Amino acid sequence: MSFDNAYEALADEHEDTRWAYGTGFDDALTRVDRALPPGVDPAELAQYCLMLGDDALILAQRLAEWCSRGPELEEDVAIANIALDLLGQARLLLTRAGEVQGAGRTEDTLAYHRHAPEFRNVVLVEIDCGPGPGGDFAATMVRLLVFATWRLACFQRLTASADPVLAAVAAKGVKELAYHRDHAAQWVVRLGDGTAESARRTGQGLERVRPWLGELFVSHPVEQGLASAGVAVDPESLREEVAEILRQVLHAADLDEWTPGVVAAAVPDPTGRQGRWGRHTPALTDLLAEMQYEARADPEAVW
Repeated sequence: MSFDNAYEALADEHEDTRWAYGTGFDDALTRVDRALPPGVDPAELAQYCLMLGDDALILAQRLAEWCSRGPELEEDVAIANIALDLLGQARLLLTRAGEVQGAGRTEDTLAYHRHAPEFRNVVLVEIDCGPGPGGDFAATMVRLLVFATWRLACFQRLTASADPVLAAVAAKGVKELAYHRDHAAQWVVRLGDGTAESARRTGQGLERVRPWLGELFVSHPVEQGLASAGVAVDPESLREEVAEILRQVLHAADLDEWTPGVVAAAVPDPTGRQGRWGRHTPALTDLLAEMQYEARADPEAVW
């Protein structure tokens, strides 16, 4: 098929392989069986998808705050791409949550028309680690390292989920998360083993995220129930793997003095239930006020 100009080719619905990266959006779940696994409570599956989706959505928003503020142009683009990867994961998971709820809620409804107590993300992703006053670039990379390491370990197991949709989302996500983890690890090593100032700031970043590590490994009853059904992953089972990877990175970064505190903090504390139960910091309320402003100002608007 021939075209008179490049714009006709871009508008063509077929043969987009003629372009290096294609011309259209390929839905990763187009050919995936969307039926509920036998015996699975749709309300529980929806809540689990909200947990994973909210984690990605909120951290994507936090990372987007770095747009035009990165230490260099290449890093500015890298952070934006990581944010877009997480936003893509959030869209798939929130869509699945709305689908199994059966109440007609879309990904946009769930993202823009819930209040802070209705969100189920872990607190780690909502706190300010920069570019606001709560942190800086080093703290942002430390948080990304911890989050990506933890989420990658979860998604690697989730590829075997009895829910075909979760398995497909995880299979796509592991490739992205492996890059996120390695990118953050490279920066933590570079900063930790750099100047005295960069090492100090990386240590401050570790101190910033340390109080929220234990929550990552606290099992919510929904996670426990779905894990026993082969649908979800029990976060408590991820602790040893995550702690070992963090130990290796901190050693390479010449930050061994921080390892005992980080590993000790990564212990599940059932009394410290937080985001999975809808208990959040004021930082989430502030973040949502900005993220949801336009949608709430004109709820009937279409994009």
